[in-house]
Amino acid sequence: MSPRRAATTTAVVVLTTTLTMVSTTACTVREDGALASAAAPVEVVQNPLAQVRSAADVLTRAGTSRTRTAMEMASGGTRLTITAHGDFDYRKRIGRLTVVLPDRVLRPVTEVITPGTLYMKNRGAGVPDDKWVRVDTTELSDGNLVTGGVTDPLTAAELLRGALEVDYLGTARVAGAAVRHYRGTTDLAAAARAAAEPLRQQLTAAARGFATSLVPFDAYLDDAGRLRKVRHEFVFDNSQGQGVKVASTTSLYGFGTPVRITMPERAEIYTGRISIEGG
Repeated sequence: MSPRRAATTTAVVVLTTTLTMVSTTACTVREDGALASAAAPVEVVQNPLAQVRSAADVLTRAGTSRTRTAMEMASGGTRLTITAHGDFDYRKRIGRLTVVLPDRVLRPVTEVITPGTLYMKNRGAGVPDDKWVRVDTTELSDGNLVTGGVTDPLTAAELLRGALEVDYLGTARVAGAAVRHYRGTTDLAAAARAAAEPLRQQLTAAARGFATSLVPFDAYLDDAGRLRKVRHEFVFDNSQGQGVKVASTTSLYGFGTPVRITMPERAEIYTGRISIEGG
């Protein structure tokens, strides 16, 4: 197995731990309506579509933040969640996240996200604990929107560039911050056309790899236009050809926090064969 193919296989294993538990059923994920505001007259917001589409540009101007993510799937009455937390530098377009899989026996996975490349540590699958696996995210069929168990905050915001229609639903609060709540649908293909390389390649792959390129979302922006929370609902075909929903929620806070990320050295990157259980 070539190093590049092995690395891609390892990335797939991150989500496979969870997806194999839902691969035989179509699933639905409930809306996260807990943040809905109390009944009150809804203010008029000028051009909500433009507000949402500009979220990525506003993040770049904001510089940095901390982030929490959750990726949810459901099978019958069982809900499975992959969570993560970390920091992101939007100007350098680099972030570091700690990913916690549903099986608490497994060690958390450390991910460093850069344009077009994902680095993973503590992934297992025969990779030594002190080694990183490098993945070319432009070669992943989902553009790394769900494969790594995380939709990183910058990519989550970039997806909103493809918004087709947006409704303003009123005010709410997210982690104590006053926000405006928007709901709509984004198109992965349109987001890809609006993105710069290499993200354009990733989103183009995602537009082809999911069951539909249309992605419903709920976005929450503060008074400065900064994205505080966004929830996307992706649909992919499982092994039975049924549409399975994955709800990915990304929260942002601590804007301006210092972010220092050390990139893996070449000697720390694993290039050997990766063992895949059952394969």
